[in-house]
Amino acid sequence: MIRTLIPPAVTLLLVVPALAGVPVAVDPAEIPNYQVVRPGLAFGGQPARQTLERLGEMGFRTVINLRTEREGAGEEETIVRALGLDYVWVPVTAGTFSLEDVEAVERVLDDPERAPVLLHCASSDRVAAVWAVIQARDGRTLEEAAAASRAAGLHSPSMWGAVLRVLDAVPTAVGVNP
Repeated sequence: MIRTLIPPAVTLLLVVPALAGVPVAVDPAEIPNYQVVRPGLAFGGQPARQTLERLGEMGFRTVINLRTEREGAGEEETIVRALGLDYVWVPVTAGTFSLEDVEAVERVLDDPERAPVLLHCASSDRVAAVWAVIQARDGRTLEEAAAASRAAGLHSPSMWGAVLRVLDAVPTAVGVNP
């Protein structure tokens, strides 16, 4: 009887983080703007070096880095691969962001063998841009994709402009194409 008193939404909130296999929260000094968005997938900004060295202990199997080479992606790759984790580098800027970038991330996210995944950039802005396009490609309206991107950390007008540019190239993106 007591089990029926727990609302399904509360049960979901208790179960989803456990299924993710990664921490529900971390200190912002370790990974800024960290959030678990679904089982097996967490977003965030650039992990601190000591946190990078513990990602395997934290439950991650794959790291997707959206930062550019100029931002230190090569050094991160060395650290992550030394831990035996999978490392995927998809360098993104507002000027270069493309549907191909989104598809490269989606290929990893769609592979259950690679989860749990940490998808990060410097602040979570580019992560949120990728997430907005994924949401639109999954059938969300532009408003829903925008809300998802804000929740994931998109604050840059130039990255939102890049999202709109990419979505304009997606024939199925709702509410973007004329």
